[in-house]
Amino acid sequence: MKNVYESPLNSRYASKEMKEIFSPDMKFRTWRRLWITLAECEKELGLDITDEQIEELKAHKDDINYDVAAEREKLVRHDVMAHVYAYGTQCPKAKGIIHLGATSCYVGDNTDVIIMVEAMKLIRKKVLSVISKLSDFAMKYKDMPTLGFTHFQAAQTTTVGKRACLWIQDLMMDLDQIDFVLENAKLLGSKGTTGTQASFMELFEGDTDKVKRLDNMIAEKLGYSGVFAVSGQTYTRKLDSMFLNVLSGIAQSCTKFSNDMRLLQHLKEMEEPFEKNQIGSSAMAYKRNPMRSERMASLARYIMVDALNPAITAATQWFERTLDDSANKRIAIPEAFLACDAILNIYINVSGGLVVYPKVIERRLMEELPFMATENIMMDAVKKGGDRQELHERIRELSMEAGAVVKQEGGKNDLIERIAKEPMFGMSLEELQKILEPKNFVGRAPQQTEEYITEQVKPVLDKNKDSLIADAELTV
Repeated sequence: MKNVYESPLNSRYASKEMKEIFSPDMKFRTWRRLWITLAECEKELGLDITDEQIEELKAHKDDINYDVAAEREKLVRHDVMAHVYAYGTQCPKAKGIIHLGATSCYVGDNTDVIIMVEAMKLIRKKVLSVISKLSDFAMKYKDMPTLGFTHFQAAQTTTVGKRACLWIQDLMMDLDQIDFVLENAKLLGSKGTTGTQASFMELFEGDTDKVKRLDNMIAEKLGYSGVFAVSGQTYTRKLDSMFLNVLSGIAQSCTKFSNDMRLLQHLKEMEEPFEKNQIGSSAMAYKRNPMRSERMASLARYIMVDALNPAITAATQWFERTLDDSANKRIAIPEAFLACDAILNIYINVSGGLVVYPKVIERRLMEELPFMATENIMMDAVKKGGDRQELHERIRELSMEAGAVVKQEGGKNDLIERIAKEPMFGMSLEELQKILEPKNFVGRAPQQTEEYITEQVKPVLDKNKDSLIADAELTV
């Protein structure tokens, strides 16, 4: 509907796959899956639950009667009990054992963990896919010299491929954090109203072994290694904070890349992809604005700020549970994942179509290289018998003169020509130009690039080759 607000993350930016993970259907189908799992485990542990009841539950696990649930929630003002009621109308034989012994957080919290894990798995695939595309780019341009920058001022020479390794390394660190939270994600399990499992102790007539087994059986059936050993009514909200801190880290990496790309596009050394019919500006038809990189930075900023939400929630939970997490959680967590999904979609698209302009890169490098080559020139002149201190002072003077020509007159850097005219250096213009070969100034950048990609990145990509995504479609 055009007269109702809708999150732009849903309507413009996030992928279909991520939106499905956070959809109501995913949530409520997972609730029913949890109710079935609970009934199966309780039956296996000796409660009076029949196969017929469980089969009835399974028969209706996906055809959720949303209209009945919505009508019931208006009456009882409780979403979980409304869905218990709706499920029961479809399963008359099993309605008496649905949600047996459980509290609302059994379905609510376990579902939240399951959804976050599935969403993080999708994020993981997209991070790997960006790493893969940037690795191809880094290897292709590992030998191409380019001007390095510190403080956005001309610095020593690096290579285009080596610079890409800086972007990759940030993402590799993010990948480590993704794997850490996925490996350590646990379900709430079946803990009861304050985490003591008192209701299940009542159901199993004080059999503590069965109650403990129930907790772990639920996790095992759902494919998890375990449950939180202790909890209040909810799992610790630090888990939410941990997950969003990972997304914040990815957002930081994406912003670093997008800022570099925007600066490089300003310098006309590199550009993000630009389609044939794309319009860069409504007023200035010639413009090719870095709108994808800008959008990455914009959405990433939202994620970094949004990560404060679960941090504050975790810090302010009272005793076994307060409900001030609920409304915030419904917004903060899905939106963070949708935004992260969106920036990674852009990153996949941009990293797979980066445009490099070698002539511009070479021209800018050669404008600055004479200044950087002065140390080499001075050492060669010393070898020819020159006085190091006198040479240093004269190079300093000539550098100031050449710099003035560039900055004050807008002229060409003529430092090399000035040095060639100085007898104290004893070097011809031809000899000096040989010293200015750019590849002589990149240090180990090409080797660093090749070593990093082949030794550290490629093994990870090979191990996860089935997870790689070829491209990500952008809707705007």
